[in-house]
Order: sequence, then C-alpha cells, then structure tokens
Amino acid sequence: MPHAFHGVSWERFVAAAVVMVAALAIAVVLRILTARLFRRAGDTRWEWDDLVARLVRDLAVPLALLTGAWFAAKTLELPRGTLTVAGRMLTAATILVVSFALARMIAGAVTSVASARQGTAANVTIFANITRVVVMGIGVLIMLQSLGVSITPLLGALGVGGLAVALALQDTLANVIAGVYVLASKTIEPGDYIKLATGQEGYVVDINWRNTSIRTLSDNIEVIPNQRFSDTILTNYHRPAQDMSVMVYAKVAYDVDLDAVEKLLVAVGKDVMADVQGGVEDADVLVRFDDFNDSTVGFHVILRSDEFGDQFRIKHEFLKRLHRALRKEGIAPPYWHHRVVVDEAPGENGAARRDEMAL
Repeated sequence: MPHAFHGVSWERFVAAAVVMVAALAIAVVLRILTARLFRRAGDTRWEWDDLVARLVRDLAVPLALLTGAWFAAKTLELPRGTLTVAGRMLTAATILVVSFALARMIAGAVTSVASARQGTAANVTIFANITRVVVMGIGVLIMLQSLGVSITPLLGALGVGGLAVALALQDTLANVIAGVYVLASKTIEPGDYIKLATGQEGYVVDINWRNTSIRTLSDNIEVIPNQRFSDTILTNYHRPAQDMSVMVYAKVAYDVDLDAVEKLLVAVGKDVMADVQGGVEDADVLVRFDDFNDSTVGFHVILRSDEFGDQFRIKHEFLKRLHRALRKEGIAPPYWHHRVVVDEAPGENGAARRDEMAL
C-alpha cells in the first residue's frame, strides 16, 4: 500500500511534480519562441505587431506555469475546499498577470498614437501612466471579486478616502490636471522650442503627471511644475509653423552704393539658404535698410530656418560669407569716425579761421 502524506499518496506527488516540470519545459519553449517572435516583429516598421508580440511574450510563461499549477493541484486530488481555495488563488494570479500585460500593451498603444500625432520626438508619459493606473485598477477590482471580496463597500470606502486624498494631494492633482490640459489644448507638444515669461527656454522633452521637462541649448534639463507652467505666458517658436524667420543686423558705410550692396546681400543669403543645413532653399531673402547711424547705414537681412536651433548656424555662416564677399568687392568696413569742425576767433584782419579734423 503506498505511503500517504496528509491523505495524498506519494505517487500523486510525483505525478504533480511531473506536471509542473512539463509546464516549466513548455514555459521555456514558449519563452524562446516568443523571443524570436518579438525580434521578428521588431524588424518591421509597423508598431502594432510589436505590441501584440510583447503581449504574447508577457503572457506565455506565467500562463503556462499557472496552468501547470492548476493541473498539478487536480492531479493531487486535494480536498474540495482546498482545491476551491487553490483555484481562486490561481485565478486571482492569472487576472493579475493579464492585467499587467494588458496595461503595458495599452500604454504602449497610447504612446504609439501620441507619437504618430505629435511627431517622432514626442515622449508623453502622462497619458501612458494614467492608462496603466486605470487598467491595473480595474484588474485589481476583478481580482478581488474573484477572491470573493465584495467590491461595493470597497468602492464606497475608496470614494470617501479619495476625497481625503484629493484634499491632501491637491497640489499634485492640480499638476496632473494642468498637464492633461496643456496636452489636450495642444498649446505645446514634446519637441517644441518654447520660451517662458520667467526666462526659461528650450525644447520640450516630456510632460509627465507632475512636471514638464525642457532641454536648454546648453543641454541642461529644467523641470517646471505643470501648474506653474500652464499659468505662465510663453512663446512657442514651433507654432504656427516650425520654420521661422532669421533676422541678421549689420551696417555699411555711407559712401557705398546701396543698390549694389542689396544685390550682394541677396546673393550671399541665397547661397547660405542652399548650402547650410537648416536653411529653407526656396525662401525669399529680404533686405531692409532701416536706419541712419552716426557714420553708417543699418539694415536687416531676413533669412529662413527650418526650426529654432538652426538659426545660429545660419547667422554664423551668413556673416562669414558676407565678410568675405565685402572684402572681395572692395567695400570698406563701416569704421566709426567723426568729422570735427573748430571755428577760432577772428584774427587781426577780421577773418575767422576754420580747422577740420577727421576722427
């Protein structure tokens, strides 16, 4: 007669162990296959197959082990009450695993949609985080219901407790709501170059549940709370279009031919637009003479750049080429000078003497 342990024979222990080993082997095989599937999906340009492949990879091993545990429990022929408890525990674990996998896939889908609508530079974690919390919350409630826990009183308690939490975390909730409002209104989006009334400026990197991160031109990250960010006045250099005008100010001497200088400026500007990265090749180069200084005529050259960060390279290259062209044409630089006239008192013959000096 076989030996028994708490009413379960050793043969059934061995059979249950064999079932678990088989489940583990199946899990290993599924892990290898799903890893290949995930790599194959990553080679395509379609993002949705990556999400499905990740979901299959996340569910394959846990579900294989949980299914093996259930069949092992059935093999042991546990008492009805024990088997019922084991079944509820395994069901709860399955719901939790599926909830985690679905939360990850749906958050990835939300991120993919946001990236498609806002460009490749978009990195909006606030929507993904809210999606994860909602899906996981629903999964936890379903899990508790499967364990026999009534969720109706729990929801009532959560409502009362949520009010207290909302009062305690009103600043945090204000930042969350402000972040959602900023994204929903499309005032700014990740990748935009902005300048705040408080002086901070840079590229928007991310808008999460609490703050907005911007990357300055010196590659530093500035973090601004969403509530303060939504209340301030800002300039978005990527709205209404990403390309923008670049104004370069310079001067020429009075004695030059302004018509010839204008043609030279337009020619240099068109060369820069065609050759320099970030220049808009088909854009018109405009020259506007706008003031008379003490010894020079000031003017603006209006160029065009693809986006805010390109203007510095365009200005740099334009001034270099303009200096070279002016020297080649023999146009003297606008040196500062003054002409001083001195009238002396009349001499013995009654004539006044006038001296002129150039400075």
